[in-house]
Amino acid sequence: MLLTEFKVDLNSYLARTPSAVKTRTLEQLIAFNRDSPYELQFFGQDVFTQANETTGLEDPKYSTALADSRRLSRAEGIDHLLGGEHLDLLVAPTTTAAWRVDVVGGDRNADNYTTLAAVAGYPHLSVPMGTVQGLPVGMSFVAAAWSERLLLACGFAFEQRRGALQAPLFRATVETSELYSPHSR
Repeated sequence: MLLTEFKVDLNSYLARTPSAVKTRTLEQLIAFNRDSPYELQFFGQDVFTQANETTGLEDPKYSTALADSRRLSRAEGIDHLLGGEHLDLLVAPTTTAAWRVDVVGGDRNADNYTTLAAVAGYPHLSVPMGTVQGLPVGMSFVAAAWSERLLLACGFAFEQRRGALQAPLFRATVETSELYSPHSR
């Protein structure tokens, strides 16, 4: 689903960009990258090529996957969790603490709490929760469809109770002795 939608949406976006932008389709973007390999030394284009092989929103496999994803993430997912326990919303850390960018191996695929709401098309709010060894961590709030008002109110209440956060530090690297010192915050 994501690859199909990525191709459709990127082609739509590129078609509407200013005339100075010469790449008007995903296929042209892949060719541009192939002919200008500077970026490819750091970032492959596997996702681009996989997306370019999809056949569009009318593909029966896409339609089936979309219906299954909506059912599993909505009625059998968030709605089931909320209704089964008589809950108003779900709360969890958004993901792990931020990580270093790895230009060789790529970003690590950290577990996150955002996928279920994104697949369902349900509202999700993430607010700063604090830090772990100086790196930011967020708190996620997820609820049923059309519950944005509830999520915003809960996020605001959380921030009021949490209090002010320490201003971020801009370090050249995360491998500093004070970062891992038991006295640093």
